[in-house]
Amino acid sequence: QVQLVESGGGLAQAGGSLRLSCVASGLTFSSYTMGWFRQAPGKEREFVAMIRWSSGITSYTDSVKGRFAISRDNAKNTVYLQMNSLKPEDTAVYYCAAKLVYARDYNYWGQGTQVTVSS
Repeated sequence: QVQLVESGGGLAQAGGSLRLSCVASGLTFSSYTMGWFRQAPGKEREFVAMIRWSSGITSYTDSVKGRFAISRDNAKNTVYLQMNSLKPEDTAVYYCAAKLVYARDYNYWGQGTQVTVSS
């Protein structure tokens, strides 16, 4: 049974930082790509960042490049999203997700964690 459990959300001021964590279980990690997505009120869910578990290759949406960093800790089965220089427009529910490396769609999702950035 695959489980993704996020934590680390909260309230931050503009310019501040937060680190999100996603503990994964029930996966053969080397076969998966892990992603972070977010959904702001009234908006569609959008891709934020991804990392291939085996190779460490990463990718980001343009709006967070240079501010956010995705990483993984193999020993802890955990994926992180370090968010720096936060902006009010980063306010959203952030979701951790997983998919097989060559799959098109993410098919495992966490419950989400709220990030609120005040101006």
